Amino acid sequence: MSTIKGWAVNAAGQPLEPATFDAGALGAEEVEVAVDYCGICHSDLSMIRDEWGNARYPFIPGHEVIGRITALGAHAKGLSVGQRVGIGWTAESCMHCRQCLSGDQNLCASSVATIGGRHGGFADKLRAHWAWTIPLPDGIDLASAGPLLCGGITVFKPFLAYDIKPTARVGVVGIGGLGHMAIKFAAAWGCEVTAFTSTAAKADEARGFGANHVVASRDSDAIKAIAGTLDLLLVTVNVPLDWNALLGTLAPKGRMHVVGVVLEPIPVPAFALIAGQRDVSGSPSGSPVDIARMLDFAARHDIRPQVEMFPMAKVNEALKQLADGKARYRIVLEAEGR
Repeated sequence: MSTIKGWAVNAAGQPLEPATFDAGALGAEEVEVAVDYCGICHSDLSMIRDEWGNARYPFIPGHEVIGRITALGAHAKGLSVGQRVGIGWTAESCMHCRQCLSGDQNLCASSVATIGGRHGGFADKLRAHWAWTIPLPDGIDLASAGPLLCGGITVFKPFLAYDIKPTARVGVVGIGGLGHMAIKFAAAWGCEVTAFTSTAAKADEARGFGANHVVASRDSDAIKAIAGTLDLLLVTVNVPLDWNALLGTLAPKGRMHVVGVVLEPIPVPAFALIAGQRDVSGSPSGSPVDIARMLDFAARHDIRPQVEMFPMAKVNEALKQLADGKARYRIVLEAEGR
């Protein structure tokens, strides 16, 4: 029997407990990875609480994995045992639908999340399809790289999808786990960056991450003062805001792109879009090639998420730190005996 030992949640909102699961035989196209580090994402917390209504218990959370390949299925391609790799939100996709064949594997209707119907990275090992097991570039910092596999690609994807220019003026709403990485990427991309935050104490940190300007996200007058100036506005938070004012910050042909899971509907007045030919959009994660490009860019520009480290055995303390809003700005679990 091949076993996985990890920290599992057995019912919605319950603390994680040590657990052992039978992993079964390794699939022909699967890769088994020994976990060295695993980031904690707010999506893990949402799945633990079943906020989206699609969690299946028991399961092991964790989908920002940095580790080493320990076994390859008979049909796994392009990888080798011992290789350093990362696994993010998606563990597999069908590889034969139109989306997969056109390079949009993250949009595959049959894709399976790393923590959706399978066990994730708060464990000694996990498995994923070979195409979603991403080789790490030389020079990347292993301890802090985990959050790039989900949060990083989530905020990087719009720059690829919409051909954002280095001359663009980019706004980032929310200086948290996603937002601080978005600022770092946008600044390294060459953009002029405006950070929106509801916490005045984060202003200096936002500038340290690369923001040129900082605006109070709950001050409608301050937001209106920069009306018509932004080419891209990245919304990384999951709370309701003054959407009219934020839409008003967009320049003609500007885009508000939502990557924070705001559970309440976002009101979008048609006139705000029509008058300036503006767009509102969203995106999930990215394809394997997108993730590889993001990792290469991060390694080249030494973009590192700001992380706090916890041993894997203190996962419940780490989750409480995140739930209480005290993470600065991502939390990474370190495997025992790494």
